[in-house]
Amino acid sequence: MTQDQTDYLKGRHVLITGGAGFIGSNLCEELLNNEVHVVCLDNFATGKRENIQSFLSHPKFTLIEGDIRDLDTCKAACKGIDFVLHQAALGSVPRSIKDPITSNDVNVTGFLNMLVASRDADVKRFIYAASSSTYGDHEALPKVEDTIGKPLSPYAITKYVNELYADIFSGTYGLNTIGLRYFNVFGRRQDPNGAYAAVIPKFVLQFMSHESPFINGDGSYSRDFTYIDNVVQMNILALCTQNQAALNTVYNTAYGQRTTLLELTELLKKHLSKFDKDISKIAIKHRDNRAGDIPHSLASIEKAKKLLGYDPKYDIDSGLKEAVSWYWEHLK
Repeated sequence: MTQDQTDYLKGRHVLITGGAGFIGSNLCEELLNNEVHVVCLDNFATGKRENIQSFLSHPKFTLIEGDIRDLDTCKAACKGIDFVLHQAALGSVPRSIKDPITSNDVNVTGFLNMLVASRDADVKRFIYAASSSTYGDHEALPKVEDTIGKPLSPYAITKYVNELYADIFSGTYGLNTIGLRYFNVFGRRQDPNGAYAAVIPKFVLQFMSHESPFINGDGSYSRDFTYIDNVVQMNILALCTQNQAALNTVYNTAYGQRTTLLELTELLKKHLSKFDKDISKIAIKHRDNRAGDIPHSLASIEKAKKLLGYDPKYDIDSGLKEAVSWYWEHLK
C-alpha cells in the first residue's frame, strides 16, 4: 500500500467476507499490516483456520464465524463497517455443475444478503469478487469488460447475476459498488488439496510428490494466470480510489498475458527443479477436456489502468517463482 492509501484507510473498518480463504486471507494480511481494522466473516466451508491463525491476536482483527446465507449474520457483521470486500463464494465450475443449488444459494442468495446488509448499514463502498467466467462463450480476445457472451456453467451464471444485482443496488439504493473479474488467481495459501483444487497448486503438489499431473485436453487451452499480489493491489485501489468515474462498474483483474497449460507445466518444472532436480524429468499426462471450460482467456486491463491506476507487478514467471517458494516451504 502507498502512504496515501494507508492514510485514507486509517481508522476505517473493513469487512472481508471469506476472509479465511485464499484471497481473503491475503487481503486481511495486507490491511492488518497497515493497521486497518479488519472484520473477517467466514463459515470455514472452504476457508481455513490456519490462514488467519496469526491474525487472531492482532488488536485490530475480529473474526465472526458465520454464513452469508443468513441475513441476520450479514447484518451483524456490517455494523460499524466502512467498506466491504466480498470474497465469500463457492468457486469451481465443476462443483457448480455437480451441485448447482448450493452454488446458487451461496453465490446469489448470500451475495444479495450482503448487499442488503451493506445498504442498511450505510457502507461506503462494496467491492466484490466477480469472475472471468462471465465472459462465457464470447470468443474474442482479449476480454473487454463491456462485451460478454452466454454463461457456460451454473457458477458463471451466479457470478453474472452478482454483477446485475450490484448494478441495481448502485442505481436504486446509491450503494457504491466495484466488481473485480478475477482471472485464474494463484499464489500463497491457495489450497492444493480437494476435488476442486485450482490447477497451479494441484500441479505443484503433484510434481513435489513426483507424480505426473493430468492436463485436460492437449494442453493448448490458455489462461491469464494472475498472481495474488496483483489482485491485492486491485482490491486496495478499488477501496481507496477517489475517482467517481471509477465506481459502480466492473474491472478485469489480471496481468494481461496468456499462458497455455503446457507452458504452465514447463514453468512449474523450471522453478521446482531448483529445489528438486528430478522434477524436470516428470512427464505430463492428458485426458479429455472438462465440461464448462472455455478454451482461452486473456484480459484487457486497460480500463483498470486508466480509471484505477492499476499497475500489476508480477507476470506468470515471477509470480510462479514466488508461489513455488511458498509451497516448497509450507508443503514439504
